[in-house]
Amino acid sequence: MTATVQNVVTSGVFELDGGSWDVDNNVWIVGDDKEVFVIDAAHDADRIADVVGERTLRAIICTHAHNDHVNAAPALADRTGAPILLHPDDRVLWDMTHPDRAPDGALADGQVLTIAGTELSVLHTPGHAPGAVCLYAKELGVVFTGDTLFHGGPGATGRSYSDYPTIVRSIREKLFALPESTRVNTGHGESTTLAAEKANVTG
Repeated sequence: MTATVQNVVTSGVFELDGGSWDVDNNVWIVGDDKEVFVIDAAHDADRIADVVGERTLRAIICTHAHNDHVNAAPALADRTGAPILLHPDDRVLWDMTHPDRAPDGALADGQVLTIAGTELSVLHTPGHAPGAVCLYAKELGVVFTGDTLFHGGPGATGRSYSDYPTIVRSIREKLFALPESTRVNTGHGESTTLAAEKANVTG
């Protein structure tokens, strides 16, 4: 059975640089009726766990460590026993939210994670955050971009640890190297395609 993709939208607060903003986050659950990955455990561990249900949660994968993408990760890990995976370059952001709880494993560019017979390739895409990653599932024709690429263009780069030229380079070199028809499942808002976003990435 090929893996399928489920979307759970959770709501909470994003906090950085002394500011706070109400946000809705996309939590992506990838797998089959036996095992799944959760991509970005945001805000509500109980709700995410309810959707996972009786399936085995193999890993909680963080596209980056802004608080709104990781604030429910330890609670979900404690409830399920699943490891939390994060690119080490984002540890500085992780520690702002969870200073007393380290991630369980490291993500690396080119790493391949497999769930329900489906491979997810890790693409290191810094810019929105230094350790930001995207996850490409070739078999599913989808890339999970976190806050690196949205419907409408690149993720925000106006706050600490972000850089606009870097995010544009990441998108052009890593994401636009994938097939144009690839569906882009984002960290916030609606999905899009790489073809649709090529005109929205400038610089």
